Amino acid sequence: MKLGVVILAAGMGKRMRSDLPKVLHPLAGRPMLAHVVAAATRIGAARTVVVYGHGGAEVRAALADEDCAWVEQAQQLGTGHAVLQAMPLVQDMDRVLVLYGDVPLVDSDTLSRLIEASRDSGLGILTVLMDDPTGYGRIIRDAGGRILRSVEQKDGTPEELAVREANTGFLVADRARLDGWLQGLTNANAQGEYYLTDVIGLAVAQGERVASVHPVTLEEVSGVNDRVQLAALERFHQRRLAEGLMRNGVTLADPARIDIRGRLTTGRDLFIDVNLICEGEVTLGDGVRIGPNCLIRDSIIGDGTHIFANCVIEGAQVGTGARIGPFARLRPEARLAPDTHIGNFVEIKKANVGEGSKVNHLTYIGDTDIGAGVNVGAGTITCNYDGANKFRTLIGDGAFIGSNASLVAPVTIGAGATIGAGSVINRDAPPGELTVTRARQTTIPGWQRPRKQPKT
Repeated sequence: MKLGVVILAAGMGKRMRSDLPKVLHPLAGRPMLAHVVAAATRIGAARTVVVYGHGGAEVRAALADEDCAWVEQAQQLGTGHAVLQAMPLVQDMDRVLVLYGDVPLVDSDTLSRLIEASRDSGLGILTVLMDDPTGYGRIIRDAGGRILRSVEQKDGTPEELAVREANTGFLVADRARLDGWLQGLTNANAQGEYYLTDVIGLAVAQGERVASVHPVTLEEVSGVNDRVQLAALERFHQRRLAEGLMRNGVTLADPARIDIRGRLTTGRDLFIDVNLICEGEVTLGDGVRIGPNCLIRDSIIGDGTHIFANCVIEGAQVGTGARIGPFARLRPEARLAPDTHIGNFVEIKKANVGEGSKVNHLTYIGDTDIGAGVNVGAGTITCNYDGANKFRTLIGDGAFIGSNASLVAPVTIGAGATIGAGSVINRDAPPGELTVTRARQTTIPGWQRPRKQPKT
């Protein structure tokens, strides 16, 4: 069975009050539409077609890496009209599933259940029981429970609008029969649009049995029309991710204060304090401890590492047993070996720090290779950029860099060398020796500091 998926993503989203197309507003760090495309991929779609309209070029550019076909709905004439635009691109499919670009949390398991439940019928729909279904179409059934039709909010009678079973708009159908039903739609309704939901009544009129399933949660089928609704879905999604972490052996100081905007892989016995943000691909090993207010992006953190408060780690690889922070920044291509210490207000960029080495205070290390067992004193700077080119600094095993040293690259500090505090080193320092460039201290007797003249 070849399944084609049609995702409707042409709406303007006026209530978002934004220049950004609605389906590109992010949830968990990714456009809403990207979540829906991912759901289609997980259920094995043979082809995914996105129907775009408002902001079409921007939408296509944002999802350029996705395996999608695209079709424009130039005139916004309703959901049925939108699906009709996509049908030529799914003519070789057996069945067609319709999803929505502004309903980002639909679960692939729910979609699989819908597909399976309707395997022996021409049409299956996803419905939900709601305490207050205002704004949703209502599912009308006969006395025996068979679905007869769907009635939109603006077209329903008081008796029909009292029904609590709502139509989510999600449906799966035999491709050939869906094509025929779409051709039979009219816009004789309160909004003057071609409703996709009207295919239900057309199917029933032809003797078709309509299958239905319910989602596990209402949030799965909740659409986003404004930023309030988007924020509510964000918090639901993050809570669900947090619960998954806790079930996997992670202790969260507050499950309501963690944001995962990508994919987080964790080991056992982690502790994560409040306000961690993870972006991209992040891996945290066994026994990692993370203090409050940290950002980790596209990084691997080794077992037993302790990250203290207010650190930013991006594109880094951290070995086992490291200590980082507080207030440290690891920039892309920072590579820390096991048992390294990176302290407060230290920045590491494109640098390798060897096993057991310490860079503890107020220091910038860029484009540098540091050996094992090195101590880098407070205020050290590797001067790696001349305004046009970058150069590397090499520091050998066991070297000791005194406080407030400037190492002007390209330069090599030999193994076991000592650099005196306050030195500016622009030539190679030999191994095992003290190198210092400090000026001679002088005292000028009787010197007076300038004083301000009193105001007259």
